[in-house]
Amino acid sequence: MGILKNIEWTDTSSNLIIWKYPITKDHVNKGSALTVRESQVAIFVDKGRLADVFLPGFYKLDTDNLPILTKLMSWKYGFETPFKSDIYFVNTKQFTNQKWGTVNPILVRDKDYGAVRIRGFGNYSFKVDDAYVFMQNLSGTNTSFETTQITDYLRSMVLSGISDTIGESKIPVLDMAANLQELSKIVETKVADDFKSIGLELTNFVFESFSLPEELEKALDKNTTLGIFRNNMDVYTQMETLEAMKEAAKNPGAAGGTMGAGMGLGMGMGLGNMFANNMQQMSNMQQMNNQNSQTGSVHNANQNAKVCPNCNAQIHGNPKFCPECGQKLKLICPNCQTEVKPTAKFCPECGEKLK
Repeated sequence: MGILKNIEWTDTSSNLIIWKYPITKDHVNKGSALTVRESQVAIFVDKGRLADVFLPGFYKLDTDNLPILTKLMSWKYGFETPFKSDIYFVNTKQFTNQKWGTVNPILVRDKDYGAVRIRGFGNYSFKVDDAYVFMQNLSGTNTSFETTQITDYLRSMVLSGISDTIGESKIPVLDMAANLQELSKIVETKVADDFKSIGLELTNFVFESFSLPEELEKALDKNTTLGIFRNNMDVYTQMETLEAMKEAAKNPGAAGGTMGAGMGLGMGMGLGNMFANNMQQMSNMQQMNNQNSQTGSVHNANQNAKVCPNCNAQIHGNPKFCPECGQKLKLICPNCQTEVKPTAKFCPECGEKLK
């Protein structure tokens, strides 16, 4: 029989939560030392009953620091040596980057798209907050307990909180990506009490991404493409027609048959109508320009016309008499509007030829 002089645990595992100290044939003696490092808690267990809990520090084991064990063993006269007891070390560090994902999609009722099934992905972190409660609820008296033995259970609690949060948030599915941090905080708060009930603390929760059904993603991509051409549908129609003609040209065998000929004829008529419409639009624009030009010429001609002082009739050119009433008219230079003699052939001011 050996005497345990110093009881300690040098943690070398990244996912081990609980480790049972291997006593074998050794016994704990009065004066034995217990070393509990940072991020550790030590628990003495007598015949399956949880007894004294030791936080980080160095302890000389005696009756004073083993009160519960002293009572369980009925030590009337203080520490009796030697004795055997199960000793468990609990790792209280943070266990980070625990992955979660929705095994089954979450059904969301969206006001724009109706019932939509979405999936979520992310990670969370946790640590042992109350080692005594944790051992009572989950680990029991196993010689060791790893994170892999509890991840499924924790993930089920996390996914339950996620489903409730998304259902209550009423956030449109297209806006969820912009609200990941807000959703993460809500889930963390909602699930925290469930973790605490088993002696754990949810230290962090993160939504990394959401994914929509493949059919909806394709429909959204198509809608985005249509939105680009929505203000210019003529261009989009022409592009689609030309693309169809290219595809038909890749299959010459179909063009030789009745169906291929009909398809080619239909596309040809469609393309012909397209160009005919374009030509008609250009012709209409040309006619409008010609009308505007003629209107401007008449307007300019009216501006250059003279008025008879006797009958107010419009007179064009430089006649000597009014064609309406016979009134003798003055000769006016059409270039500089200077009155000249009726016999003059050139304007004496600007040299404009008059006859």
